[in-house]
Amino acid sequence: MSGLTWGGSMVGKTNPDAKLGYAGSKRGRDGEDLKSEDDLPSSVVIQLSAAKSGDDDTDTTNADDDENAFPPIDVPIDTNTTQLEALVNNLLNGDDEDEKKKTQTTPYAFYLSRVSPSGEAVEDIEIATSLMDAIKRANVLAAQSSSGASPISTEAVIKITYQPLAVFRVRPVTRCTDTMPGHTDAVLFVSFSGNGKNLASGGGDTTVRFWDVNTCLPKHTCPGHRNHILCLAWSPDTTKLASADKNGVVIIWDPTTGKMIGSPIKAHSKWITSIAWEPMHRNKLCERLVTSSKDNLVKIWNVRTQRVIATMSGHSDSVECCKWGGEGLIYTGSRDRTIKVWGAEGPNNGDVGKLVKTLTGHGHRVNALALSCDYVCRTGPFDHTGTAPADVDAAFAKAKERYEEVKSQGPERLVSGSDDFTLFYWHPRESKKPIKRLTGHQQAVCSISFSPDARHFASASFDKKIKVWDGRNGNFVATLTGHVGAVYQVAWSSDSRYLVTASKDSTAKLWQVSDYKKAKETLPGHADEVYALDWSPNGSAVATGSKDRTIKIWKH
Repeated sequence: MSGLTWGGSMVGKTNPDAKLGYAGSKRGRDGEDLKSEDDLPSSVVIQLSAAKSGDDDTDTTNADDDENAFPPIDVPIDTNTTQLEALVNNLLNGDDEDEKKKTQTTPYAFYLSRVSPSGEAVEDIEIATSLMDAIKRANVLAAQSSSGASPISTEAVIKITYQPLAVFRVRPVTRCTDTMPGHTDAVLFVSFSGNGKNLASGGGDTTVRFWDVNTCLPKHTCPGHRNHILCLAWSPDTTKLASADKNGVVIIWDPTTGKMIGSPIKAHSKWITSIAWEPMHRNKLCERLVTSSKDNLVKIWNVRTQRVIATMSGHSDSVECCKWGGEGLIYTGSRDRTIKVWGAEGPNNGDVGKLVKTLTGHGHRVNALALSCDYVCRTGPFDHTGTAPADVDAAFAKAKERYEEVKSQGPERLVSGSDDFTLFYWHPRESKKPIKRLTGHQQAVCSISFSPDARHFASASFDKKIKVWDGRNGNFVATLTGHVGAVYQVAWSSDSRYLVTASKDSTAKLWQVSDYKKAKETLPGHADEVYALDWSPNGSAVATGSKDRTIKIWKH
């Protein structure tokens, strides 16, 4: 019997030569058994339970403590996510007498629960393809990681949590349906309204243009700026568009008439780098926005009165980006290598614009910020079809309801990208210290975007690569290679199943979340670098803007 060990399961082995549960094994120098990577049983016992909502950092569910967990089930070890999905739908709807409900299937994401030797919860591993692959990956990470996670034992019951995904599906964009000329200089920014029914663009020719998304014809051409338009932002209720230029001027537009609302605001003495509106679930009037500039200042404005509410002057260098979060905080990233968190509301006047905390860690300028609630703050009361209640109070209640749904999945998360080639993953309300430092890019990180369901985020870099990360804990998921020039922008489909990227190589590329190995589609056609990119919140189209002065619309 020398050199043989018991295989551990009477079910059998994936090794066809295994006899009666015995398998040949190698022995180490001290005589211990060294299991081969493929030395796994053909089936394992799993226990499924719904992922717990709330502010749990790891989102790990201990099935032993969950009265809603299903009984343990014996399944083949090569069970894939589609089969797990069918299993959960069957378990949830199996006893339901409603035949219609039985036939409707809900898509799910699955996570392998991990624990430390002491029994404490450790970060989950997403089951991307099959149970076998996830177990192998978890055991490789357990061997390499200093997190203290125990290897997954195929002899014990394996705990798996499931989380529902978007029921609707966005069709992948595959072809250019329209090329829209009109701009006389490079197109630097394109942006769909929160309901997906309007498209705005701006660029080097100093005009803002509104386009009809159905006919792809121009609706309004809006002169008013005297220098390059650097950024655009729609109010969450889609009734206003803010544009900002290189001279530090902000103009508010009415998209239905193409006319200015009020007069141009001389907001800053230098370039305005970023604009962000207050989310509708915090203020149903949608009349406040924040601007950041190269003059080191950040300002909160009331667009109805056209007066500045607060001026924040804590940064010592150019402020490159700003975000208005869902919890009443404003986040700004600067060339001074810091991210500052500011209060945006409070019972006292002094609470608005007050510095709450400073997040440090980057070794170079901060270029980009992304929040896990960006999508729901952008779309406000509008669902994936672009519809919302007509009444302001009902729309406010709808926006609040949509935000609470996102909030139930965990705390507000912030990701920052820098010229130091790294990203930092933060829980900014809870701590000044980063949760994780994310390395891998070989040049500056220029764009970051969370998926609408906040399960993933993507980073684009001048190193020609896009990296996808787990939005729940910051773990690396995949590197997307294919572009032959710097990647400038990244955008997600509203169902979080697709990703589109824009590059210096004059192309955009479409990627599928379930298969990162190569681009699902390459979208060629532009004659020069693609600077601007947006995916309509209603999923109908992608817009790209280029140095070649055209905008292209891409559909299925």
